[in-house]
Amino acid sequence: MNDKELFDNLCFSPSWQEKEPEVPFVRQNKDMATLLAELEEIKDYLQDVKERQWHLANMMRFHQEGFER
Repeated sequence: MNDKELFDNLCFSPSWQEKEPEVPFVRQNKDMATLLAELEEIKDYLQDVKERQWHLANMMRFHQEGFER
């Protein structure tokens, strides 16, 4: 019997019941300067996304209305 037939007959492999070992959570302590730098990078990225969104919205408007303006 192949795996598909086993699956179709609701016969699962015993290894499918085994849980994978949990990876322990490791806390990363960062200094304030690093956190502020990462925050600035996130703000810059969000600003870039907003600018692209505005540009795409204008392109869609021109596409829908035409370039007659």
